[in-house]
Amino acid sequence: MKSFQPKPWVAPQPVLIIGTYDANGNANAMNAAWGGQWDANEIVISMGSHATTENLDNCGDFTVAFATADTMVAADYVGIVSAKKEPNKMAKTGWTVSRAEHVNAPVFGNFPMTIECRIEQKLDVSETGYYIVAEIVNILVDERYIGEDGLPDIAKMNLISFDPVHHTYIKLGETIGNAFSVGKQLK
Repeated sequence: MKSFQPKPWVAPQPVLIIGTYDANGNANAMNAAWGGQWDANEIVISMGSHATTENLDNCGDFTVAFATADTMVAADYVGIVSAKKEPNKMAKTGWTVSRAEHVNAPVFGNFPMTIECRIEQKLDVSETGYYIVAEIVNILVDERYIGEDGLPDIAKMNLISFDPVHHTYIKLGETIGNAFSVGKQLK
């Protein structure tokens, strides 16, 4: 095995689009990869110092959409362009924007699934940002991505993952086994 110095190489990393409103009620989005499930009804996200962080300081409500192969270009764009420098940032994405049902945050209609969230706590607050632990208030799923069982069909969504080693996006999709089941072969 070859050794490497510590790096942020945990994989796969989701491509999360964080939606907030600024102080004037304008929708904003940023791309975040360092986040995931914290508990059954909570998520955690590492936030740097961004316009989104400032928005979260004003209102602890936000949405999290999962980027797809179809939304990749605009999802990458909102990660490399700051609303602090480009006030017309959201118009360039071409995303449709509506208000979330249960939180004061935007929903971008171009994504198959969006989680409505509310900050429960901020951890390690500093000049460079903080970590947020947020309650999952509601989950919205586009009807086109509901499976025959009435639940979201993740495989149909063409979700992408961030490859932190090569700085690329990888499309997910193929189901190869059933969790909590395939391991029974070794019993």
